[in-house]
Amino acid sequence: MSTVTETRHRAEPARVTENPSTGLSFVRIMSSELIKFRTLRSSWITLLAAVLTLFGIGLLLGWTSGKNFATLAPEDALPSGVLQGYFLGQLLIGVLGVLFVSGEYSTGMIRSTLAAVPKRVPVLLAKAVVFGGVALVTMTTAALATFLGAQVFLRHYGHGTGLTEPGVLRVVLGTGLHLALVGLLGGALGWILRNTAGAISTLVGLLLVIPVLVMTLPWQWTQDIGKYLPADAGGAFVNSFQSPDALTPGTGLAVMVAWVVGAFTLAAVLLKRRDA
Repeated sequence: MSTVTETRHRAEPARVTENPSTGLSFVRIMSSELIKFRTLRSSWITLLAAVLTLFGIGLLLGWTSGKNFATLAPEDALPSGVLQGYFLGQLLIGVLGVLFVSGEYSTGMIRSTLAAVPKRVPVLLAKAVVFGGVALVTMTTAALATFLGAQVFLRHYGHGTGLTEPGVLRVVLGTGLHLALVGLLGGALGWILRNTAGAISTLVGLLLVIPVLVMTLPWQWTQDIGKYLPADAGGAFVNSFQSPDALTPGTGLAVMVAWVVGAFTLAAVLLKRRDA
């Protein structure tokens, strides 16, 4: 009897150590991804660059708009005019999203990560939650600070706007949300392409190149398709000026979310099928 009991006790720890995922909760995976993000100097430099770009351009626009308010184009005189720095900011936050994923592939660390989490998809989700949370909080705070800072200049010249005015809060908070979604889209492209240069090039194409190309083509159907590209869809949500042929803010947000969800769905499928 004692021999059998001892054998059982010795066998139980062996079964535990053979399972590499034992005790590995989603919270612990997220904690690991957060450590990776905050210990990389490039993460904070790129994130700071995105914040300073939005804030710096916003203050400059607030100053120049206040001085020349009478000569501004209609869309520039609206509350979203001072937040136009998001055009450049979205590229920086999108690149950061790419680097957060593709950096592991370039260094080979992804093999260790996926060996520790064999199911793989939890790693994808953890990276998305960590990066999306950091980007959303940071860029929403930056958008709010940018708007309020620009209003100091505008009020000096008698043209200020408050957050309680109709549509203003949607524009300010929507700018932060749009930038976070663009960052997540960049991360999804990093998973799909597993190459930094390729993912960044694809992101730039989606945000800048294809929309410009679509605008220059003479056919109406290309204009209709262009409204559903990430840049135009997100723009419909963050702009105070609503063009008659543009998507509504709600539809624009839904389309942008659909782009991110679709990209991550494809990324999850490929991640499970391909080798590390």
